[in-house]
Order: sequence, then structure tokens, then C-alpha cells
Amino acid sequence: MTTLEHTDRLWLGPYGRVVAGIFSLAFLVAFESLAVATVMPVVADELDGLGLYALSFAAPSAVAVVSMTIAGPLMDRRGPGLALRAGVGIFSAGLLLAGLAPTMAVFLVGRSVQGLGMGFVGVGLYVVIGKVFPDHMRARVWTVMTSAWVLPALVGPVIAGFIADHVGWRWVFLSVPLVAVGSLLLIWQALSRLDGDPEVTADRRRLGWAAWTAGGILAVSLAGQRAVAWWPVLLAVALALIGAYAPRLLPAGTWRGRRGLPSVIVTRSLLSAAFFGAETYVPLSLVEHRGLEVSQAGLLLTSAAVLWFSGSWIAANVPALSSKTLRVRLGAVCVLTGTGAGFLTLTDTVPVLVIAATWSVGGLGMGLAASTLGVLLLDHSGAGEQGANSAAMQTSDAVVQSLVLAVGSVVFAVMLGVDDVTGYVLVFALAGATGALGVAASLRVVDPGVSRRRP
Repeated sequence: MTTLEHTDRLWLGPYGRVVAGIFSLAFLVAFESLAVATVMPVVADELDGLGLYALSFAAPSAVAVVSMTIAGPLMDRRGPGLALRAGVGIFSAGLLLAGLAPTMAVFLVGRSVQGLGMGFVGVGLYVVIGKVFPDHMRARVWTVMTSAWVLPALVGPVIAGFIADHVGWRWVFLSVPLVAVGSLLLIWQALSRLDGDPEVTADRRRLGWAAWTAGGILAVSLAGQRAVAWWPVLLAVALALIGAYAPRLLPAGTWRGRRGLPSVIVTRSLLSAAFFGAETYVPLSLVEHRGLEVSQAGLLLTSAAVLWFSGSWIAANVPALSSKTLRVRLGAVCVLTGTGAGFLTLTDTVPVLVIAATWSVGGLGMGLAASTLGVLLLDHSGAGEQGANSAAMQTSDAVVQSLVLAVGSVVFAVMLGVDDVTGYVLVFALAGATGALGVAASLRVVDPGVSRRRP
């Protein structure tokens, strides 16, 4: 059995527990991500691990590439139940290890175990959506997942900071596993009903390719921090590893934007990298060049998160935007527009409200495009392909985002010693160029029926 009883209701009826489980698992991943960013300075100080600070963020993303590569074909062959349950268990074990860590090295191991679990969970959520919900409901389910990031964006850092100040940072990690298990129980019964295709096979070489790609992501992130004197060599090696092995984990022609599934994957990766590449420096520039308080600049990120959800809701509910390709292309243009907010922060004559409005357009565009591209991924995936294709999309996202962020970090750090304004201009130009490539790639995104007719 691969679907539940047909109905349009999300939160009620046979879909209710599944939707609640998807929301809560996505919420946990979002909260953990934002909470860790909040308490990491305290962790690094208490465990005397400032030198491993950057690794604590890079390691989970890198390790997740390996688990996603395992999860994709495993879920296609056996259904999502086993791998998703294992992912939640591994994720929870990593949280416990990080929360109990006596040293920064052990904490880093815990973070890596978290990443291993997150890879399974991320792919598993996609596969569950693909197997449980009919085509016309998937955009609404993606809106549910998007909404799971809004509340953590609003209150996650505040809650994490309160816990760290009054109970201790360790409880930011130790309190989550119980909730994670509860979230899994909500969809436990549905997982038991979802089968796979026993004919699906996995190329064992892919695990090695994933390991080398993960090493490249880790190395490019370290090089971007310029923490070692030989970082240029490290960067060159990282780029070589990623260039040699990452494309083997993706559908042929992905980074060339081939029409069909490859263009769907690369468009989302480029738009996400452009958005997050600009987001890294827009608040900093507002503080440095406009004299805003850190909390005021942070409100800009909150507004973008709310507009991201709004874009996702519009994509799922506005009849005038029923065309998926239209939503993707409109969203891509909005993201490119949003990256322009970075340049506006450098111009004193532009009101801050105009900057906020421009950046919010980018958030709206991410909501329109990202959720629709997730739906299109499933549309382009046949029986026994949802897991592998979901893993490919998330792997591509991790690789492209790490490249753009690392290159931006190097350029910004180098230019700070010369002219800081030029540094900001260059990183915003990098984000804009990435967004422009995303717009170009979006023009090759088509509905599955069109892609079959036009190779």
C-alpha cells in the first residue's frame, strides 16, 4: 500500500497524523539549526574549542551527504520506514552526545552524528510526501514544512538563549530527543504501510563518491574560514574533489541545467545559494554601514522567513499561479531582486524600509520557487526513484551552497584588509550572479510531460 485514503483534508482525517509528524520533524530540524547557531559561542568558550568552531557547522552538512546517498536507494528499495526511523534515532543520539560532551572534540563527533541522522530524515520526509499524498496536495504539504521553519525563526534563538542562560547550553541539545521520538510516533503507523520496489539496486561506488564529496565540502568550508596558512591549497583540493565526485551523485547534466529533472535540481541549488549568500552579509552591512543594532538587523531575517512561508502558501493556494513553471520563474526573479538589497545597504540615501522590503521580496521568491521545485522533483520521479532523486537535490544544495559561502568568505576576508566596502560589493555581486544563473536555469524547468517530449 503506497497511499492513504483519498481526501483533501490535511490536518484532519487519515492524513492528520502524517501531516503533524512531518511538521514536527521539520520543526525540530529547524529549531536545532537555529538554536545551535545561538548557543555555539557559549559552547566554544566553555569547551575551549574556538579553533573547531567552523567545523561544528560544516561537519553535519558534510556527513549528511553520505547518509543521503545511503538513504535514497534504501528508501526506494524498502520504503522510507526503516531509514527514517533510524535517522531519528541517530539524530537523537548525536544530540545526546553533543549535550554531554566533555570536550570540543567529542562535541564535534556529536554534531557529525546529528548530520548523519539529518541526512536520513531530510530524504525520508520527501519520500513520505511523495508516497502518501496525491499530486494535487503536495504543494500544500510543502507549505506545512515551510511553516515549520517560521516559528523557530521567530522564537528559536530567544528560547535557546534563555535555556543557555538559566539552565545551561547542554539542555538545548538534551531536551530535543524526547520530542523527536514523539514526532516519529505520529507517523509510525503510516510508515509501516509504505513499501518500496525490491528491484531497485544501488551502485556501491556511490558511497565512495559521497565520502569524497563530503570531504570536499568540509575542506571548502575550512578554506573559507582561512583558519590555516595553507588555505589556498586546501581550497584548490576541495574544489577538485567536489568537481570530480559531486556530479556523479546527481542526474546527468544537472550542473549544465539540462531540461527536466536536472534543471529542477540545479535551479533550487542556485537560488538557495544566492539567497543565503546574501543573507550572510546583509545584516552585517546594516550594522556596519547603517548603524543598526544587531537585534534590528536580525528583524530583517525574521521578515524574510515570514515572507518565505507566505510565498509557499501562495504557491499552493492562488489559482492564478497554478502553473508550476510560472511560479518557479517568478520566484527566481524575486530572489534575484532580493539579493539587490545588499547593494542598497551601502547607499545612505536608500531608506532602511526600502531595503527591508527588497529583501522580503527575496524571501517571498524562495517560498514560491523552493516549494514548487520540491513538488516538481516528485513529479519527475517515477516508481523507485523518489528517494534517490530527493537525495540528489539535497546533495546538490549542500555542495552549491557551501561553494558560494566559502568563496564569498574568502573574498570578503581578503578585501577587508584593502577596502571593506569593496568586499561587501563583491560578495553581493557573487550572490547576484548566482541568482542570475538561477533565473537562467529556471527557464529550462518544465512540467514532466513537456520534459519527456523535449529531451
